[in-house]
Amino acid sequence: VQLQASGGGLVQAGGSLRLSCAASGPTFSRYPMGWFRQAPGKERDYVATINWTGGSTSYADSVKARFTISRDNAKNTVYLQMNSLKPEDTAVYYCAAGRSAYTRPSIAPHEYAYWGQGTQVTVSS
Repeated sequence: VQLQASGGGLVQAGGSLRLSCAASGPTFSRYPMGWFRQAPGKERDYVATINWTGGSTSYADSVKARFTISRDNAKNTVYLQMNSLKPEDTAVYYCAAGRSAYTRPSIAPHEYAYWGQGTQVTVSS
């Protein structure tokens, strides 16, 4: 599985962005997916996960009710809709695919075997 993230940019606080993660390979639809982010000088943190069907999602407390993860298996793409953005959301955002098909998504980065290149999100105050 190869992943390509896009959609980042500069936005004012309170604004919105939608990140996309396009996957190659015929088996994308079998894998749990996650979004993670890493701010300068900090560790890579869990943001949201989605299971292989799209029927189960989870969110970090810091983004709950503001961000929405979704996937379109027909388009081999996972999305992260980000609303009410805050300066503390500034980071490089990464999409990732889990190690094994048909498994429950994990919030731990080391459980993900495939990573996109990252897309920068900057929120100005």
